[in-house]
Amino acid sequence: MKRTSILTFCFLVLLACKKKEALTFKTVSYTSESCEGCPSVAINIPLAMQKTKLGNAINNSVREEVIFLLSYDDTLEVSTVEDAMKSFTNGYEELKELYPDETPGWEAKIDASVSYEDQDVITIQLESFLFTGGAHGYGAKHFLNFDAKKGMELENWQLFKDSREFEKFAESKFRSQEKVPNDAPINSTGFMFEGDAFYLPENIGFTQSGLQLLYNQYEVASYADGPIEITLPFQEVQKYLTQKKKS
Repeated sequence: MKRTSILTFCFLVLLACKKKEALTFKTVSYTSESCEGCPSVAINIPLAMQKTKLGNAINNSVREEVIFLLSYDDTLEVSTVEDAMKSFTNGYEELKELYPDETPGWEAKIDASVSYEDQDVITIQLESFLFTGGAHGYGAKHFLNFDAKKGMELENWQLFKDSREFEKFAESKFRSQEKVPNDAPINSTGFMFEGDAFYLPENIGFTQSGLQLLYNQYEVASYADGPIEITLPFQEVQKYLTQKKKS
């Protein structure tokens, strides 16, 4: 075989391997049985079809997030989404036995999707709403970021070259958006940052519009204030990121 033919063959093999590594997703839905007095549960989550390291990492992390949200029965061993739904139902039934006339119907709704994907990073955005009694339910959004090449979930600090430098930049953007004077304490307009010092939110994720910082309800403000979202265009945050993103 000629050298040029060998090189062409190797290139095609490498190209085929890259194509095989690309993930495809399908949406998997779970719903509870429809019956009077039963908790209402509706779940829609992406499932990576390829059983690669990355695909398994994404599927496991999404499943664990659902389990965390729906686990209300400490006596039940929970390892699947179906187990989590059963745990949620058991928690409701246990409470209803104790307070039969004071337990309103429980509700859980979870929707997840891929909010961003490139050759380096995949981000899953998971939105949830839970009602387990009280004056109102609780809605929240969570981001799960994954290193597409290493096939592992990323911690927030791994997204930045220097998380402290990015935090300074993020604070200036937060103050500007929320109209907090630069020369005033961060809580001067009613926010509730612990220690009256700015810090990054627990949820940071990539979207098509840029890097999003998300403070869910109660995190730094009251329930009435709702969630606080700050979306930073990639051209503004690129110098802080460990991996380059398209503007």
